[in-house]
Amino acid sequence: MIHIERNHKIALLITATSLFTSSTVMADAVTDWNRTAGNIVVNAGMGPLPADRALAIPSTAVYEAVNAITKRYPASSLRLEVAPGASTDAAIAAANRTVLTELVPVQQTVIATAYQAALANIPDSTSKAGGIAVGEEAAKAILAMRADDGFAAGENYRPHTSAGVYVPTVIPEAPHWARIKPWLMTGPTQFRPAPPPSLASELWARDYNEVKALGGKNSTRRTAAQTDIAHFWEEVMPPIYHGIVRSVADAPGREITQNARLFAAVTQATNDALVAVFDAKYHYNFWRPVTAIRNADIDGNDATERDPSWVPFIDTPMHPEYPCAHCIISGAVGAVLQAEIGTGLTPTLTTVSKAAGGVARSWKTIDDFTQEVANARIYDGVHYRNSGEIGTTMGKQIGELAVTRYLKPLK
Repeated sequence: MIHIERNHKIALLITATSLFTSSTVMADAVTDWNRTAGNIVVNAGMGPLPADRALAIPSTAVYEAVNAITKRYPASSLRLEVAPGASTDAAIAAANRTVLTELVPVQQTVIATAYQAALANIPDSTSKAGGIAVGEEAAKAILAMRADDGFAAGENYRPHTSAGVYVPTVIPEAPHWARIKPWLMTGPTQFRPAPPPSLASELWARDYNEVKALGGKNSTRRTAAQTDIAHFWEEVMPPIYHGIVRSVADAPGREITQNARLFAAVTQATNDALVAVFDAKYHYNFWRPVTAIRNADIDGNDATERDPSWVPFIDTPMHPEYPCAHCIISGAVGAVLQAEIGTGLTPTLTTVSKAAGGVARSWKTIDDFTQEVANARIYDGVHYRNSGEIGTTMGKQIGELAVTRYLKPLK
């Protein structure tokens, strides 16, 4: 028994240490811990929305702690106590450990082991102690700030039915998410779009027939390349987007506060994007392709033909269609990255999809990346093109809020 426990601890230490080592050149502790935190929320089995929230809070705490030490950007209202010479790496480790232990308690052993592995690389000193102190203080402040953000209220979805009539019994995903307090927006409806297209319109017929042709499980029109894209973006967890952000953050010459600021901006933008998109989804309650295609005889449009047995390429997410959630996230990420890069050369953007078996994909431009996301959801058979375009536009608008708040020129 002693040997088993010892071997388990050694395995945890090796796992945690490996999170801080890679064949890829890493920029700093910010990106190292971003990888670590992403693995932690995925391995905890969290859903994509709670996971996105669980990554925004430590990212924000890290930025507050690091910026309090380096004073690279204007100070926030937190006014953290900082000892002279405090270690930024220790602060980053402490902020992540404090937040993740609170939000992902099922992974506390892994979190603690990763924390010790990170601290082992920092010599014991007043600098280390000072960094730990400010990291913990920042984490507690941001946790307190988000304690009443509405996450704990839970969902109370009421299925649409009449007394005694059966309806499918799976509760839709995140009907309460529009009640989550935004980081950046004035409220969940700030960017609520116009309604989806009229079912009598040419736009509806265009989108209907496109997804029907390309998004069916047995489609003969979808190419092998399009199928690969569909598989890749079947992944819904936040690390698929954070890998793209690290393509920028890991570039040579980046400074640690700059990267902390970037991840705070991105994660707050994607959190707000999810609030906005679920507000719109449940406000409009628009039907998914599988529902529309099996009921095309009642849409009043002669240009849409019913297929009673059509099924999408992937399982349809359990929430209304309009707008596209993947697209609003990619739009938000893209807007922040575009502001960060400016008019300079865009580094190759690369990330990995767990859903696709660990396959990596790369893009030369931000527009290539965001357009592929929108296309993928058509190839998956779960969204219409207009929904992707609207979602991407909403995401860009929310990303611009993060740019305005965080990505300001140095004084």
